[in-house]
Amino acid sequence: MAAPASTTFWALVHASDAAQAHLESRLESCGLSIPKLAALQRLVEAGDSLPLGQLAERLSCVKSNVTQLMDRLEADGFVSREADPNDRRSRLAVITATGRKAYAEGAKVQESVEKALFGKFSKEEALQLASLMARLEAQAS
Repeated sequence: MAAPASTTFWALVHASDAAQAHLESRLESCGLSIPKLAALQRLVEAGDSLPLGQLAERLSCVKSNVTQLMDRLEADGFVSREADPNDRRSRLAVITATGRKAYAEGAKVQESVEKALFGKFSKEEALQLASLMARLEAQAS
């Protein structure tokens, strides 16, 4: 017999909270948070810079949130804001050497946390979980 939907929902919420808290606590050693790591990842994937509006889109957040995140990343020395040579009205988020180093450390921490969380799952179970999470995300969007 399947678990009631509310039981499944709260199990998902608690598991998500626990996973996020575990990753956040481990990222502190690199001076990162989940949002900072995500922003640095998007910059690395884009070739080290992005217009702020595109960074907001890739992070699925509003521009004002990216501005606040950029303020924190810039204060940490992980990014700089530079004029966009293709659009003088736009500013680029540019990852610094310090930011690339922090990202590399943070990515290792994330990989370690993933192994700790999913290491007990078989390959099939991990793929099934990923598929189920993708379906949930699609339905919630």
